[in-house]
Amino acid sequence: MTALSILDLAPIVEGGDAATALRNSLDLARHAEGWGYRRIWLAEHHNMPGVASAATSVVIGHIAAGTSHIRVGAGGIMLPNHAPLVIAEQFGTLATLFPGRIELGLGRAPGTDPLTARALRRNLAMNPDGFADDVVELMTYLRAPRGTRHVNAVPGAGTNVPIWILGSSLYGAQLAAGLGLPFAFASHFAPGQLMPAIEIYRSRFQPSDQLGRPHLMVAANVIAAETDAEADLLMTSLQQAFVSLRRGRPGPLPPPMPGFESELEPLDKAMLDEALSCSFVGSAERVRRGLADFVSRTGADELIIAAHVHDHAARLRSFEIAASCAPADRG
Repeated sequence: MTALSILDLAPIVEGGDAATALRNSLDLARHAEGWGYRRIWLAEHHNMPGVASAATSVVIGHIAAGTSHIRVGAGGIMLPNHAPLVIAEQFGTLATLFPGRIELGLGRAPGTDPLTARALRRNLAMNPDGFADDVVELMTYLRAPRGTRHVNAVPGAGTNVPIWILGSSLYGAQLAAGLGLPFAFASHFAPGQLMPAIEIYRSRFQPSDQLGRPHLMVAANVIAAETDAEADLLMTSLQQAFVSLRRGRPGPLPPPMPGFESELEPLDKAMLDEALSCSFVGSAERVRRGLADFVSRTGADELIIAAHVHDHAARLRSFEIAASCAPADRG
């Protein structure tokens, strides 16, 4: 079966709080181990009232400490917000505490608005090529020292934490291919360049010490329930949140709203149809067909799925159903 993984933003729901969100994320990870998910990744977002995973490396430690074997990682760390040495030390420490279980996905977006990005970095001046240079610097810190190296990550050096490049554009595909790294495409919210990015990644891939052949993971929203109608209703939480975000009013994840789609303005509906086109919503059979077609169309080696569901029990059930819908291996 095609490997399935989970992308979790530790969602803070209306009527809830960050403490509950973080407890729920750990509960989800513990269930995910039993359901056969390969990994669970947390994402870095800042100044977002509906996301509790801003201190991503801290949350990864929380999840890894409360589970036994599932891989735990960042999907991703927004590297422009950080010095590479700091991330090498953080993930080197995690890899030392939890050997063989920690992964590091890297993105070049800020994960926030410009004002918050300035608060994070103090200076928004950037070299256009700086992200690639920072990735290489970070990789160097995580390798065993070769010759004299005056700056070392301790812990970190020699841990060889697996690095992924994340992206929603052709740039990430080019960088992942050039560095010989696995590539994860953010098609769950920005699917526009998915197919061209896949072609670039595969055609330009250069083998590396970490990876001998291209390895592609694609992201999707999957909301599953006992019936199509129930899943469609659960999906309205994500739809509401997405519209609010695009209008510049992010907030906690709202409860489902019957009839929400029928009340949408045409522009909002068009935006949702495009941005959330890689979403598979329904009963097990409908989700199974959708995921099989998605893997067939992209040739993905893996799928990573997100489920923004207001009720925690319904969210668990969605991931449980999705686990039974993994497509057969390609070929």
